[in-house]
Amino acid sequence: MQKQPNSAMCFVCGRDNPIGLRIHFFVDEHNQVHADLTPRAEHQGFPGVMHGGLISTLFDETIGRAAIAHNIWCMTAELKVRFKKPVRIDEPLHVMGELVDINKRVLRGRGELRRVVDNTLLAEAEAVYIRLPDEQRAQMESALLDWRVDE
Repeated sequence: MQKQPNSAMCFVCGRDNPIGLRIHFFVDEHNQVHADLTPRAEHQGFPGVMHGGLISTLFDETIGRAAIAHNIWCMTAELKVRFKKPVRIDEPLHVMGELVDINKRVLRGRGELRRVVDNTLLAEAEAVYIRLPDEQRAQMESALLDWRVDE
């Protein structure tokens, strides 16, 4: 798997964000994006359970990065998350995202969040993204001059 770049201040991947998740993402030979994480106490909503908004954030970033793996820059139009089981704090997790349909303007993707120890499906998502026009893509790329792969 190939490691994807991180930015400085992104909440999910930002290497310099003191309150961020600092997650590293990898893309496989099928352009699926993968990441591992272990939620901590500050990520909980209900005591001992990861906040659903953070789970949604993980899906948005992971599925969106699948578009980047295809060299497509886009913005989220819709994100639908199904919470299957509680996501416990201090439990190692694996998140995966992929694109399932790529059109001229619209991309559709899906994701899964699983418990590492037994591969139990904890949550799943479907997302719709809209391609950025070339001008907007250029602006975003220039704003990400610090976008790099850290060893």
